[in-house]
Amino acid sequence: MLTPTEIEDIRHARHGDPFSVLGAHVDASGQRWLRCFQPGARAALAVDVSSGQPLSLLTQLHPDGVFEGMLGSAAGTHRLQFTWADGSVSTVDDPYRFPPVLGELDVWLLAEGTHLRPYETLGAQVRVMEGVSGTSFAVWAPNASRVSVVGDFNHWDGRIHPMRLRRECGVWEIFLPGIAEGARYKYEIRTADGHVLPQKADPYALQSELRPATASVVSHMPRLAPASAQRQQSNALDAPVSIYEVHLGSWRRKPEEGDRWLSWDELGDTLVPYAQDMGFTHLELMPVSEHPFDGSWGYQPVGLYSPTARFGDGPGFRRFVDRCHSAGLGVLLDWVPAHFPSDVHGLAQFDGTHLYEYADPREGFHNDWNTLIYNLGRTEVRNFLVGNALYWLERYDVDGLRVDAVASMLYRDYSREPGEWIPNVHGGRENLEAIAFLKRMNEVVGIERAQAVTLAEESTAFPAVSRPTFAGGLGFHYKWNMGWMHDTLKYMARDPVHRKHHHGEMTFGLVYAFNENFVLPLSHDEVVHGKGSLIAKMPGDRWQKFANLRAYYGFMFGHPGKKLLFMGGEFAQEREWDHDQSLDWHLLSDGLHEGMQRLVRDLNRFYRATPALYEQDFIPAGFEWIDHQDAEHSVISFVRHGRHGGATVLVVANLTPTVRQGFRVGVPRPGEYRERINTDSAHYGGSNVGTPLGAARSEDVPWQGRAQSVMLTLPPLATVFLEWSAT
Repeated sequence: MLTPTEIEDIRHARHGDPFSVLGAHVDASGQRWLRCFQPGARAALAVDVSSGQPLSLLTQLHPDGVFEGMLGSAAGTHRLQFTWADGSVSTVDDPYRFPPVLGELDVWLLAEGTHLRPYETLGAQVRVMEGVSGTSFAVWAPNASRVSVVGDFNHWDGRIHPMRLRRECGVWEIFLPGIAEGARYKYEIRTADGHVLPQKADPYALQSELRPATASVVSHMPRLAPASAQRQQSNALDAPVSIYEVHLGSWRRKPEEGDRWLSWDELGDTLVPYAQDMGFTHLELMPVSEHPFDGSWGYQPVGLYSPTARFGDGPGFRRFVDRCHSAGLGVLLDWVPAHFPSDVHGLAQFDGTHLYEYADPREGFHNDWNTLIYNLGRTEVRNFLVGNALYWLERYDVDGLRVDAVASMLYRDYSREPGEWIPNVHGGRENLEAIAFLKRMNEVVGIERAQAVTLAEESTAFPAVSRPTFAGGLGFHYKWNMGWMHDTLKYMARDPVHRKHHHGEMTFGLVYAFNENFVLPLSHDEVVHGKGSLIAKMPGDRWQKFANLRAYYGFMFGHPGKKLLFMGGEFAQEREWDHDQSLDWHLLSDGLHEGMQRLVRDLNRFYRATPALYEQDFIPAGFEWIDHQDAEHSVISFVRHGRHGGATVLVVANLTPTVRQGFRVGVPRPGEYRERINTDSAHYGGSNVGTPLGAARSEDVPWQGRAQSVMLTLPPLATVFLEWSAT
């Protein structure tokens, strides 16, 4: 029989090995005993699963609901029938009669830290065991003395469903019969010293409650998405890539319904056709993992495996991705392995120890964001994150991950003063664990999901970020070109009269343009925190502001590198972005805003239709300077080449408000250069100045080191694209 100590440990949820005492057990004489604990029950009866016949009326060992009884030596499967104070009766399957959830291979892979898809084993898995439907729960908490599943199915009482510890890998597990999709749950964890922590959300939860509620929600695993050669081609380095960056909570709202967010299906009905019509190739969604604080924009996630409940459930998000792909749009997700918040229901001191985070604040705390830092020296933590990358790519079929704040991961002294950081084992500032993690993540993605891409937001000169790991790189496919963005925005904010003194700010990017596979980002970071909108940065009167921004977009689309534009930039949103408000769509009733939108649409379409502008983005053969030294006129001219000799586009930007008649430009080959995009077109709100007849035939006049040249009329504050043809 149970000892008084065992009874007290069960009653107070202190028993570290509940499966050793609860459920059916055989004693030394071969007799089978059954023990259970059900607070509030007045009587307990064991019944046969097959026949429903009584097996044993259990003896109540304690009024709190501890029962024990002899089943006899006959084999059989039991259920439990409880009688309550009001006389009602309920029959349930005994969770403590089921075998372990984790198979031996899973245990071994989790212990070793090489389980590529831990989300298929850990967390809440809807399944059938021994013919019974229910949900298995498994959570890594190696330093806990007891872990229980609590939820709306057991009154959030940690005494009722304590779990089994698989000591080999530090994972606690249990199968709960009858628990179905939609059940809310958390884990109640007792630390090694006996302290009960605030209830924790499941790190591997597939769904979470909408804030301010914080429970995890049982959900079915999304189906595995098949590989797609088409998506691989669309994400390739030699493909056109023009990204529309979106914060889903403020792209568009429903003011007539309390200014609510759009659902995944409503976003599929509105955002997808809009981005498709605008000619973008990809959507990049700011983080969609569950996060408690709206003001973090998703960059402080708690439910790394949960699509945020703000817009619906996981199946809704999968439908949205499918809608994007049907429209020819790729989907990139902002992914945040750089830090996580310290909310008590999250990963911070998960089992009473610094399990997911570094213990020393010099390694484990971000001063800039008041967040914690993953301990990437732990194999289980690396596995958690690498598995998460695969989860989004394989289960939700997203095309790629833009990895946030990579620079903060690469350097131990990032944003720290001397004495506030710990050198690596060699005495240096590089975070060797983070470097190894990023390489590992990129290698796994490359092998397991070859169609997908990874993009690094990396703001330093760390070498070979977008080079393969076998060549000494970090293994990313693309890197955001933060230097280009800072330099060119600084230039465009200057009064044109001063630009000739800062000409290099526009041309310097070509010095290093082919060192990495760059994306040119005009992202959300440039239109928040007092920086104002893009149009607000431009100098001059209202007409000149729009002309400057149109010219800048033209320069960006001509420049080597993939493109990224944050929402609202395409129609020149005037106020600074506010995550709590919809974009100002009413501005499109104004001709200049409508013209800006029309230009971005045409730039995207021309870009996608013109291989010279994207095929050779990352090799010098795709680019040729005509003149990068004409600071006096603030004119920049260059040529883009496709792989095949016939694909050539001349790009000329006049970055002053002066019309330049009879402006001669050297060209690489004889023929006709026909105007395809002129950002000063009246169609876009410009003054409609341009080369007569929209074309110029080359002349045998040597100029700028070329044997041939053309005579152009350069419009004010404008970029012009001229496509070559032999006739």
